[in-house]
Amino acid sequence: MPDAKLRGGFRYLTLFLTNIQSNATLEIRNISLEISFQPTWSDLRAYQGYFHSSEELLNQIWYSGAYTLQTNSVPGKTGRVGTSTLKSGWQNDAYIGPGNTVLLDGAKRDRWVWIGDMGTAVPSAFVSTGDMESTKNALQAIYDNQGSDGTLPKAGPPYPSKDSDTYHLWALVGTYNYFLYTGDEEFMVSVWTKYLKAIANSRAKVNSKSIMAVTGEKDWGRWTYSNERSSASMLLYRALKTGADIASWAPELTNASTYKQEWLDAAATLQRSVMANLWDSGKGAFKESPNDTSLYPQDANSMAVAFGVVSANSTEAQQISDYLESNWTPIGPRCPELANNISPFISSIELSTHFRAGRADRALNLIRDAWGWYLNHPNGTQSTVPEGYLVNGTWGYRGDRGYRNDPTYMSHAHGWSSGPTSTMTEYLVGLRVVKPGGSEWQLKPVLSEISEVEAGFTTSLGKFSAKFTVGDNGTAVVEWSTPANTKGNLVLPGKELLRVKGGTGSTTISI
Repeated sequence: MPDAKLRGGFRYLTLFLTNIQSNATLEIRNISLEISFQPTWSDLRAYQGYFHSSEELLNQIWYSGAYTLQTNSVPGKTGRVGTSTLKSGWQNDAYIGPGNTVLLDGAKRDRWVWIGDMGTAVPSAFVSTGDMESTKNALQAIYDNQGSDGTLPKAGPPYPSKDSDTYHLWALVGTYNYFLYTGDEEFMVSVWTKYLKAIANSRAKVNSKSIMAVTGEKDWGRWTYSNERSSASMLLYRALKTGADIASWAPELTNASTYKQEWLDAAATLQRSVMANLWDSGKGAFKESPNDTSLYPQDANSMAVAFGVVSANSTEAQQISDYLESNWTPIGPRCPELANNISPFISSIELSTHFRAGRADRALNLIRDAWGWYLNHPNGTQSTVPEGYLVNGTWGYRGDRGYRNDPTYMSHAHGWSSGPTSTMTEYLVGLRVVKPGGSEWQLKPVLSEISEVEAGFTTSLGKFSAKFTVGDNGTAVVEWSTPANTKGNLVLPGKELLRVKGGTGSTTISI
């Protein structure tokens, strides 16, 4: 098969037989297949991160997200040629981004850089494969196609359409994630001017109510496209807060200290306006928009807690966790803003909400119900995470929302659905970096749900790992190992925060 006809991440090939007689015998031997993903690795098993627990299903789900992200890291000239150009068959030789490897949305479809997907894909890639080069090149593809007014496209080439304010904001969040995990100041300096234009573009869309009113209406596939949608304000809040973090971590950036304070002030004003205009205390959830009490979306409510618009230990966070659980089905959350569909992308954000709200039990049950259901489905892949599915368990995701009622169009290897991979490392084991490259880190394990869990990842500073074991005698042993030139915060149940230096350590506590 020519390179343009590669099948994405799927391990099969096509044989063509021509001019063969009906009574002929055909023998096939010694077939080998070249895998096109993760092109810069000589050893495809060389993950920089790992996870293991006493519950095998959780282990399998974690690695299904990791493997999905591996299939989503591809050479920069193997993108999908658009159907408007190609009239039949398929062709995967479109340019999607610079460098030797680029993080795209899905192994088969769309094989483009969809920047909104990186909100969940990048944290999961960091804790698992550790491949941040693909992320950097994907971000560069977006910044290379920025509009003169500062608008960032929702996707990279060959489809750099600039019609989504929320995906524009996801690009800023993705920039923060990349800088947090890598500490790549050279990249941050190179995009800083464009980053500033992008934030200014979004801030200009804050209306007289001091919430965001979108003009680029496109989004992740939700049916409702209200211009004052609450999810846009949640994303703007996240962009402002993370922008302030970037400015504080890299003071050499032009006017960093000024922008830091400006963005923190803007975020505080936005947070107050979001609560005043969008919070429904009677429902215990955020509305779609100030005057719309018919819809309480999964995306905005998940983002509110995950992004810190409401404090994790607040009454509102508990109410939101309760509300989100009320939408659950046996195979995942029914998505109010995309009726009859289940979105593992938005559900990935919901996982963070339950963990942050102190409901690890809900987060883990959701992982088992939704991702476990797919992993064990006879018509799934048993090895990756899917783009979405219907509440009746069929593959017609978004069938009436742009996907032509074609169940074969749904992607079965979509990185935006990899939330369990990052959240089980960063919230269950509780190991996360909190300053660029892991110069500072936090260990805050959840000791109430699983008897034994460990995880690790790697940054330019070295290897990080943590483990806990809960005994039958009401005690738990917590262990960690981090690079010597780092420092961390140890947050254990019932204990005051303890600041520790890098290196190895352990402690035993009563629980």
